[in-house]
Amino acid sequence: MKQLIYFLYIIAMGISCAQSQNKTEQENMKYNKLTPDEERVIIHKGTEAPYTGEYTNNKRAGTYICRRCDTPLYRSSDKFDSHCGWPSFDDEIKDAIKRVPDADGRRTEIICSNCGAHLGHVFLNEGFTNKETRHCVNSISLKFILEENKMIKKAYFASGCFWGTEYYFMKANGVEHTAVGFMGGHVDHPSYEQVCQKNTGHLETTEVEYDTSKTSYDDLVRLFFETHDFTQTDGQGPDIGPQYLSCIFYADNSEKEIAEKYIKILENKGYKVATMLKPLSTFWKAEDYHQQYYKHKGTSPYCHVYKKIFD
Repeated sequence: MKQLIYFLYIIAMGISCAQSQNKTEQENMKYNKLTPDEERVIIHKGTEAPYTGEYTNNKRAGTYICRRCDTPLYRSSDKFDSHCGWPSFDDEIKDAIKRVPDADGRRTEIICSNCGAHLGHVFLNEGFTNKETRHCVNSISLKFILEENKMIKKAYFASGCFWGTEYYFMKANGVEHTAVGFMGGHVDHPSYEQVCQKNTGHLETTEVEYDTSKTSYDDLVRLFFETHDFTQTDGQGPDIGPQYLSCIFYADNSEKEIAEKYIKILENKGYKVATMLKPLSTFWKAEDYHQQYYKHKGTSPYCHVYKKIFD
């Protein structure tokens, strides 16, 4: 009997040591630095507000990785629209996700198997897809790695409040994705509040990813001019300030020449164009709640209106 007790004691000690070692290894892992908002969700198991996450409506091809440790978690091919307000997946990358029953026993939490980062919850048998599985994930727990596509290019436009600028570009033919942020200033990682103080030098800017097989830079420039007042010199509509000025940020001489071509056309039509042309600089993405703002809100811009100008 003593031998059995001793044997069980040795096994228990081995399990305890292994658990302690795994915990120590996890604590010693080097993780990405998180913002307070990211820590609230990823470490303290909070939840971001529905329809505010960066990836809720993301339909691009690529891989979603853990924001804390960069472990691949989900493939875009497994993402589907559940209309729940958060990104939804019906499958995960093998061994990437760990399921943990909530303390109340009502739901099942999903965490990153590598670092334990809180991702969200998993729900079964809802009928959304044939796999009968829905991983309901916080966007803030993820990072997205875009699948390389040589046909995809990026363009950057500022035409007042970036909510309105993005509204028209995200609906345009050939546009795969949009994001709003700041460009042209002298402060790194500016917040919306900092830019609103009007002393960082940034303009509210929209990043446009477009498929060159479906649309062209010419098309985007025409849409840019046809959706705002490019003659206004102090802002856009009721939004007054240096962050609301009209500007095209060009990546190369070809884009600059195209922009200059349309400015010349407008001047020949009698317009006094206030739009600036500036070389591309660092694009600092704005906070998640600014992304696809009007789509989430279900309304339309108050200071951007489409007006056909070009033939």
